Amino acid sequence: MKKIFFIKSSFILFSALLLINFSVNSFAQRKTGTTIGQFLKIEPSARIAAMGNAGASLSGEISSIFFNPASLGRLPATDVQFTFNKWLADITYNYMAAGIVVEGVGSFALIGTVLNSGEMDVRTPEQPLGTGERFSVQNLALGLGYGIMLTDRVSVGMQINYINETIWHSSLTTFGLNFGVQYQFQETGLTLGASVSNFGGSASYDGRDLYINYDFDPDVYGNNDKLPGELRTDPFNLPTIFRVGVSYQFVFVDDYKLLLCTDAMHPNDNTQSVNIGGELSILDIFSLRGGVRNLGLPDVEGGLVLGGGVKTNIGGSYNIRFDYAYADYGRLAEAHRLTLGIGFY
Repeated sequence: MKKIFFIKSSFILFSALLLINFSVNSFAQRKTGTTIGQFLKIEPSARIAAMGNAGASLSGEISSIFFNPASLGRLPATDVQFTFNKWLADITYNYMAAGIVVEGVGSFALIGTVLNSGEMDVRTPEQPLGTGERFSVQNLALGLGYGIMLTDRVSVGMQINYINETIWHSSLTTFGLNFGVQYQFQETGLTLGASVSNFGGSASYDGRDLYINYDFDPDVYGNNDKLPGELRTDPFNLPTIFRVGVSYQFVFVDDYKLLLCTDAMHPNDNTQSVNIGGELSILDIFSLRGGVRNLGLPDVEGGLVLGGGVKTNIGGSYNIRFDYAYADYGRLAEAHRLTLGIGFY
Protein backbone atom coordinates (compact mmCIF):
# COMPACT_ATOMS: atom_id res chain seq x y z
CA MET A 1 0.00 0.00 0.00
CA LYS A 2 2.83 2.39 0.82
CA LYS A 3 4.39 1.76 -2.60
CA ILE A 4 1.10 2.50 -4.40
CA PHE A 5 0.59 5.64 -2.30
CA PHE A 6 4.12 6.81 -3.13
CA ILE A 7 3.56 6.24 -6.85
CA LYS A 8 0.25 8.10 -6.83
CA SER A 9 1.75 10.98 -4.87
CA SER A 10 4.74 11.18 -7.23
CA PHE A 11 2.46 11.27 -10.26
CA ILE A 12 0.27 14.01 -8.78
CA LEU A 13 3.33 16.04 -7.76
CA PHE A 14 4.91 15.65 -11.21
CA SER A 15 1.70 16.78 -12.90
CA ALA A 16 1.27 19.69 -10.49
CA LEU A 17 4.81 20.91 -11.14
CA LEU A 18 4.19 20.85 -14.88
CA LEU A 19 0.94 22.76 -14.51
CA ILE A 20 2.66 25.35 -12.33
CA ASN A 21 5.35 25.62 -14.99
CA PHE A 22 2.65 26.29 -17.60
CA SER A 23 1.22 29.12 -15.51
CA VAL A 24 4.54 30.74 -14.60
CA ASN A 25 5.79 30.73 -18.18
CA SER A 26 2.54 31.91 -19.73
CA PHE A 27 3.81 35.49 -19.37
CA ALA A 28 7.39 34.73 -20.42
CA GLN A 29 8.98 35.98 -23.61
CA ARG A 30 8.12 33.88 -26.65
CA LYS A 31 11.05 31.94 -28.08
CA THR A 32 9.69 30.83 -31.44
CA GLY A 33 12.39 29.49 -33.75
CA THR A 34 15.15 29.27 -31.12
CA THR A 35 15.71 25.49 -31.04
CA ILE A 36 17.32 22.91 -33.27
CA GLY A 37 15.82 19.55 -34.22
CA GLN A 38 12.43 20.85 -35.33
CA PHE A 39 11.74 17.53 -37.07
CA LEU A 40 11.53 15.96 -33.60
CA LYS A 41 8.20 17.75 -33.15
CA ILE A 42 6.52 16.04 -36.14
CA GLU A 43 4.02 13.50 -34.79
CA PRO A 44 4.49 10.09 -36.45
CA SER A 45 1.35 8.11 -35.55
CA ALA A 46 -1.49 8.56 -38.05
CA ARG A 47 -3.91 7.32 -35.39
CA ILE A 48 -2.94 9.79 -32.67
CA ALA A 49 -2.32 12.61 -35.16
CA ALA A 50 -5.95 12.22 -36.28
CA MET A 51 -6.97 12.60 -32.62
CA GLY A 52 -5.46 16.06 -32.38
CA ASN A 53 -2.01 14.79 -31.27
CA ALA A 54 -3.41 14.29 -27.76
CA GLY A 55 -1.37 11.20 -26.92
CA ALA A 56 0.19 11.69 -23.46
CA SER A 57 -2.29 9.30 -21.84
CA LEU A 58 -2.76 6.85 -24.73
CA SER A 59 -1.22 3.41 -25.25
CA GLY A 60 -1.80 0.17 -27.15
CA GLU A 61 0.53 0.79 -30.11
CA ILE A 62 4.28 1.29 -30.30
CA SER A 63 4.03 4.78 -31.85
CA SER A 64 2.48 6.04 -28.61
CA ILE A 65 6.04 6.14 -27.26
CA PHE A 66 6.52 9.40 -29.20
CA PHE A 67 4.05 11.17 -26.88
CA ASN A 68 4.86 9.30 -23.67
CA PRO A 69 7.50 6.56 -23.23
CA ALA A 70 5.42 5.18 -20.33
CA SER A 71 3.00 3.80 -22.95
CA LEU A 72 5.70 1.25 -23.76
CA GLY A 73 5.04 -0.39 -20.40
CA ARG A 74 1.40 -0.89 -21.41
CA LEU A 75 2.24 -2.42 -24.80
CA PRO A 76 0.14 -5.62 -24.93
CA ALA A 77 2.48 -7.56 -27.24
CA THR A 78 5.23 -7.19 -29.82
CA ASP A 79 4.29 -4.42 -32.24
CA VAL A 80 5.85 -2.90 -35.38
CA GLN A 81 4.80 0.28 -37.17
CA PHE A 82 5.85 2.19 -40.28
CA THR A 83 4.70 5.72 -41.10
CA PHE A 84 5.01 7.67 -44.33
CA ASN A 85 4.23 11.36 -44.00
CA LYS A 86 3.87 13.68 -46.98
CA TRP A 87 5.05 16.70 -45.05
CA LEU A 88 4.87 20.37 -45.97
CA ALA A 89 6.69 21.70 -49.08
CA ASP A 90 7.13 18.18 -50.51
CA ILE A 91 9.40 17.17 -47.62
CA THR A 92 9.38 13.43 -46.95
CA TYR A 93 9.17 12.04 -43.41
CA ASN A 94 9.50 8.35 -42.58
CA TYR A 95 9.18 6.73 -39.16
CA MET A 96 9.75 3.17 -37.96
CA ALA A 97 9.17 1.77 -34.48
CA ALA A 98 9.37 -1.75 -33.11
CA GLY A 99 8.47 -2.84 -29.59
CA ILE A 100 9.19 -6.18 -27.95
CA VAL A 101 7.58 -7.35 -24.72
CA VAL A 102 9.76 -9.49 -22.44
CA GLU A 103 7.61 -11.08 -19.75
CA GLY A 104 8.77 -10.24 -16.26
CA VAL A 105 11.34 -7.72 -17.51
CA GLY A 106 9.44 -5.01 -19.40
CA SER A 107 9.18 -3.74 -22.95
CA PHE A 108 11.96 -2.55 -25.25
CA ALA A 109 11.71 -0.35 -28.33
CA LEU A 110 13.81 0.64 -31.33
CA ILE A 111 12.81 3.82 -33.16
CA GLY A 112 14.07 5.45 -36.35
CA THR A 113 13.08 8.80 -37.88
CA VAL A 114 14.30 10.18 -41.21
CA LEU A 115 13.40 13.52 -42.81
CA ASN A 116 14.64 14.60 -46.24
CA SER A 117 14.01 17.89 -48.04
CA GLY A 118 14.96 16.62 -51.47
CA GLU A 119 17.51 18.43 -53.63
CA MET A 120 17.40 22.23 -53.98
CA ASP A 121 19.40 24.76 -56.00
CA VAL A 122 22.28 26.56 -54.31
CA ARG A 123 21.69 30.31 -54.63
CA THR A 124 23.92 33.19 -53.56
CA PRO A 125 23.56 37.00 -53.63
CA GLU A 126 25.93 37.05 -56.59
CA GLN A 127 24.12 34.18 -58.36
CA PRO A 128 20.45 34.38 -57.33
CA LEU A 129 19.37 32.06 -60.16
CA GLY A 130 21.64 29.31 -58.93
CA THR A 131 25.28 28.28 -59.01
CA GLY A 132 24.59 24.97 -60.73
CA GLU A 133 25.14 23.10 -57.48
CA ARG A 134 22.46 21.20 -55.53
CA PHE A 135 22.05 20.61 -51.79
CA SER A 136 19.63 18.92 -49.40
CA VAL A 137 18.64 18.86 -45.74
CA GLN A 138 18.64 15.48 -43.99
CA ASN A 139 17.64 14.78 -40.40
CA LEU A 140 18.03 11.51 -38.54
CA ALA A 141 16.99 10.32 -35.09
CA LEU A 142 17.60 6.84 -33.65
CA GLY A 143 16.07 5.90 -30.32
CA LEU A 144 16.14 3.12 -27.74
CA GLY A 145 13.28 2.86 -25.27
CA TYR A 146 12.32 0.90 -22.18
CA GLY A 147 9.01 0.75 -20.31
CA ILE A 148 7.64 -1.26 -17.42
CA MET A 149 4.50 -1.63 -15.34
CA LEU A 150 5.32 -0.75 -11.73
CA THR A 151 1.87 -1.86 -10.63
CA ASP A 152 -1.22 -3.07 -12.46
CA ARG A 153 -2.12 0.62 -13.00
CA VAL A 154 1.12 2.60 -13.15
CA SER A 155 3.62 2.47 -16.03
CA VAL A 156 6.86 4.38 -16.51
CA GLY A 157 9.25 4.61 -19.44
CA MET A 158 12.20 6.38 -20.96
CA GLN A 159 13.85 6.73 -24.36
CA ILE A 160 17.31 7.96 -25.34
CA ASN A 161 17.79 9.44 -28.81
CA TYR A 162 20.76 10.02 -31.10
CA ILE A 163 20.02 13.10 -33.22
CA ASN A 164 21.79 14.32 -36.36
CA GLU A 165 21.00 17.25 -38.66
CA THR A 166 22.83 17.81 -41.95
CA ILE A 167 22.57 20.81 -44.28
CA TRP A 168 24.78 20.26 -47.32
CA HIS A 169 28.31 19.90 -45.88
CA SER A 170 27.53 21.08 -42.33
CA SER A 171 25.97 19.07 -39.52
CA LEU A 172 25.37 18.80 -35.81
CA THR A 173 25.00 15.81 -33.48
CA THR A 174 23.54 15.56 -30.01
CA PHE A 175 21.53 13.29 -27.69
CA GLY A 176 18.10 13.70 -26.12
CA LEU A 177 16.04 11.98 -23.45
CA ASN A 178 12.29 11.32 -23.23
CA PHE A 179 10.61 10.06 -20.05
CA GLY A 180 7.11 9.83 -18.64
CA VAL A 181 4.51 8.17 -16.44
CA GLN A 182 0.93 6.97 -16.93
CA TYR A 183 -1.74 6.06 -14.39
CA GLN A 184 -4.82 4.08 -15.43
CA PHE A 185 -7.68 4.12 -12.94
CA GLN A 186 -9.37 1.13 -14.57
CA GLU A 187 -9.16 -0.95 -17.74
CA THR A 188 -11.84 1.13 -19.48
CA GLY A 189 -12.20 4.61 -18.06
CA LEU A 190 -9.91 7.38 -16.96
CA THR A 191 -6.15 7.44 -17.71
CA LEU A 192 -3.66 10.18 -16.83
CA GLY A 193 -0.28 10.77 -18.45
CA ALA A 194 2.66 13.16 -18.12
CA SER A 195 5.87 13.24 -20.12
CA VAL A 196 8.95 15.23 -21.10
CA SER A 197 10.29 14.96 -24.65
CA ASN A 198 13.67 16.00 -26.11
CA PHE A 199 15.39 16.86 -22.86
CA GLY A 200 19.09 17.30 -23.54
CA GLY A 201 22.04 19.56 -24.12
CA SER A 202 22.67 22.19 -26.76
CA ALA A 203 24.52 21.72 -30.05
CA SER A 204 25.89 23.84 -32.90
CA TYR A 205 26.65 23.31 -36.58
CA ASP A 206 30.11 22.51 -37.88
CA GLY A 207 31.48 21.63 -41.33
CA ARG A 208 33.35 22.90 -44.38
CA ASP A 209 30.45 25.12 -45.45
CA LEU A 210 31.56 27.40 -42.62
CA TYR A 211 35.12 27.77 -43.99
CA ILE A 212 35.73 31.20 -45.55
CA ASN A 213 38.44 33.37 -47.06
CA TYR A 214 38.79 36.44 -44.87
CA ASP A 215 40.10 39.91 -45.76
CA PHE A 216 41.19 41.56 -42.51
CA ASP A 217 41.05 45.07 -44.02
CA PRO A 218 39.24 45.32 -47.39
CA ASP A 219 40.27 49.00 -47.71
CA VAL A 220 43.96 48.08 -47.94
CA TYR A 221 45.29 46.85 -51.26
CA GLY A 222 48.22 44.47 -51.60
CA ASN A 223 47.59 42.61 -48.36
CA ASN A 224 46.54 38.98 -48.14
CA ASP A 225 42.80 39.10 -48.80
CA LYS A 226 42.29 35.35 -48.58
CA LEU A 227 43.22 34.45 -45.04
CA PRO A 228 41.71 31.07 -44.10
CA GLY A 229 38.93 31.51 -41.56
CA GLU A 230 35.92 29.71 -40.13
CA LEU A 231 32.51 30.98 -39.05
CA ARG A 232 31.38 30.00 -35.56
CA THR A 233 27.73 29.14 -34.97
CA ASP A 234 25.92 29.53 -31.66
CA PRO A 235 24.67 26.43 -29.81
CA PHE A 236 20.91 25.95 -29.49
CA ASN A 237 18.79 23.66 -27.33
CA LEU A 238 16.51 20.83 -28.40
CA PRO A 239 12.74 21.51 -28.62
CA THR A 240 11.83 20.25 -25.15
CA ILE A 241 8.10 19.65 -24.64
CA PHE A 242 6.21 19.03 -21.38
CA ARG A 243 2.90 17.20 -21.79
CA VAL A 244 0.09 16.48 -19.33
CA GLY A 245 -2.85 14.50 -20.70
CA VAL A 246 -6.05 12.76 -19.76
CA SER A 247 -8.25 10.30 -21.67
CA TYR A 248 -11.52 8.53 -21.00
CA GLN A 249 -13.06 5.60 -22.83
CA PHE A 250 -16.82 5.10 -22.97
CA VAL A 251 -17.98 1.55 -23.71
CA PHE A 252 -21.54 1.56 -25.02
CA VAL A 253 -21.47 -2.15 -25.89
CA ASP A 254 -18.51 -4.42 -26.53
CA ASP A 255 -18.46 -3.52 -30.22
CA TYR A 256 -18.82 0.27 -29.90
CA LYS A 257 -16.34 2.40 -27.95
CA LEU A 258 -15.69 6.12 -27.77
CA LEU A 259 -12.28 7.41 -26.63
CA LEU A 260 -11.88 11.09 -25.75
CA CYS A 261 -8.49 12.63 -24.98
CA THR A 262 -6.82 15.98 -24.36
CA ASP A 263 -3.26 17.21 -23.76
CA ALA A 264 -1.84 20.42 -22.33
CA MET A 265 1.60 21.20 -23.74
CA HIS A 266 4.38 23.59 -22.81
CA PRO A 267 7.33 23.75 -25.28
CA ASN A 268 10.52 25.67 -24.59
CA ASP A 269 10.33 27.38 -27.99
CA ASN A 270 6.72 28.57 -28.04
CA THR A 271 3.72 29.27 -25.83
CA GLN A 272 1.34 26.79 -24.19
CA SER A 273 -1.42 25.09 -26.18
CA VAL A 274 -4.04 22.36 -25.87
CA ASN A 275 -4.85 19.40 -28.12
CA ILE A 276 -8.27 17.72 -28.13
CA GLY A 277 -9.42 14.62 -30.01
CA GLY A 278 -11.53 11.50 -30.08
CA GLU A 279 -11.89 8.06 -31.64
CA LEU A 280 -14.99 5.99 -32.33
CA SER A 281 -14.28 2.25 -32.67
CA ILE A 282 -16.79 0.02 -34.42
CA LEU A 283 -16.70 -3.78 -34.14
CA ASP A 284 -13.01 -3.50 -33.20
CA ILE A 285 -12.39 -3.22 -36.97
CA PHE A 286 -13.18 0.32 -38.09
CA SER A 287 -12.24 3.60 -36.44
CA LEU A 288 -13.26 7.19 -37.10
CA ARG A 289 -11.15 9.98 -35.60
CA GLY A 290 -11.05 13.75 -35.35
CA GLY A 291 -9.59 16.54 -33.30
CA VAL A 292 -8.15 20.03 -33.03
CA ARG A 293 -4.51 20.76 -32.25
CA ASN A 294 -2.67 23.77 -30.83
CA LEU A 295 -5.67 25.51 -29.29
CA GLY A 296 -4.55 28.79 -27.76
CA LEU A 297 -1.33 28.98 -29.76
CA PRO A 298 -0.87 32.46 -31.31
CA ASP A 299 -0.55 32.73 -35.10
CA VAL A 300 -1.27 29.02 -35.59
CA GLU A 301 -1.82 27.80 -39.15
CA GLY A 302 -4.79 25.44 -39.34
CA GLY A 303 -5.62 23.01 -36.56
CA LEU A 304 -8.30 20.58 -37.77
CA VAL A 305 -7.28 16.92 -38.07
CA LEU A 306 -9.37 14.01 -39.37
CA GLY A 307 -8.71 10.36 -40.07
CA GLY A 308 -9.69 6.76 -39.78
CA GLY A 309 -8.37 3.24 -39.66
CA VAL A 310 -9.10 -0.40 -40.23
CA LYS A 311 -7.80 -3.44 -38.36
CA THR A 312 -7.94 -7.09 -39.31
CA ASN A 313 -6.98 -10.15 -37.27
CA ILE A 314 -5.22 -12.97 -39.11
CA GLY A 315 -5.25 -16.46 -37.70
CA GLY A 316 -5.63 -15.19 -34.14
CA SER A 317 -1.84 -14.75 -33.93
CA TYR A 318 -1.34 -11.24 -35.31
CA ASN A 319 -3.25 -8.24 -36.65
CA ILE A 320 -2.62 -5.71 -39.39
CA ARG A 321 -3.69 -2.07 -39.04
CA PHE A 322 -3.95 0.71 -41.61
CA ASP A 323 -4.39 4.28 -40.35
CA TYR A 324 -4.71 7.58 -42.20
CA ALA A 325 -4.64 11.18 -40.95
CA TYR A 326 -5.32 14.49 -42.68
CA ALA A 327 -4.01 17.65 -40.98
CA ASP A 328 -4.87 21.20 -42.04
CA TYR A 329 -1.99 23.69 -41.93
CA GLY A 330 -3.78 26.75 -43.31
CA ARG A 331 -1.69 28.67 -45.82
CA LEU A 332 0.90 25.88 -45.71
CA ALA A 333 -1.69 23.48 -47.21
CA GLU A 334 -2.07 20.06 -45.60
CA ALA A 335 -0.15 16.99 -44.50
CA HIS A 336 -1.11 13.36 -45.04
CA ARG A 337 0.07 10.47 -42.85
CA LEU A 338 -0.20 6.75 -43.59
CA THR A 339 0.71 4.21 -40.91
CA LEU A 340 1.00 0.44 -41.25
CA GLY A 341 1.02 -1.51 -38.00
CA ILE A 342 1.56 -5.21 -37.30
CA GLY A 343 0.82 -6.62 -33.86
CA PHE A 344 1.92 -10.12 -32.82
CA TYR A 345 -0.26 -11.76 -30.17
